[in-house]
Amino acid sequence: MKAVIVCASVSHGNTRRIAEVMGTVLSAPVVEPEEVDPAELAGYDLVGLGSGIFSQRFHPRLRRFAEALPEGGSGGRAFVFATSGLPEPGFRPFSRPLVRLLERKGFAVEDTFSCRGYDTWLPFKLVGGINRTRPDGGDLAAAHAFAEALR
Repeated sequence: MKAVIVCASVSHGNTRRIAEVMGTVLSAPVVEPEEVDPAELAGYDLVGLGSGIFSQRFHPRLRRFAEALPEGGSGGRAFVFATSGLPEPGFRPFSRPLVRLLERKGFAVEDTFSCRGYDTWLPFKLVGGINRTRPDGGDLAAAHAFAEALR
């Protein structure tokens, strides 16, 4: 299986740590959105897209990358992952817009993964941030198990 993980990790490296664990399990390179041509994803069996969450949305660089994917896609499989200071709200999941976009582009989205991450976005910055130790060993083990299930 040929896999790739496209990851935008900008604040504290939280998402990159999760992506690296998944990449090891899937034997997949972890690349920044600017390091791969969206049209090249048609050559992969499995594509992962992830970033930290900013104001309940994926990072703009990752969103622009996903929007640039060719219509009709590869017909391949995909997954979405994120780190966030707060849990994903059930009434407005932050993963839903990206999942729907990938499906419109022709990908079969297998699953989503999210875990807590160190967050210094206002107002959390005023108190030194939240989840200072996250992602922790349990989060990394969960990411490993998630990737194993995709393989």
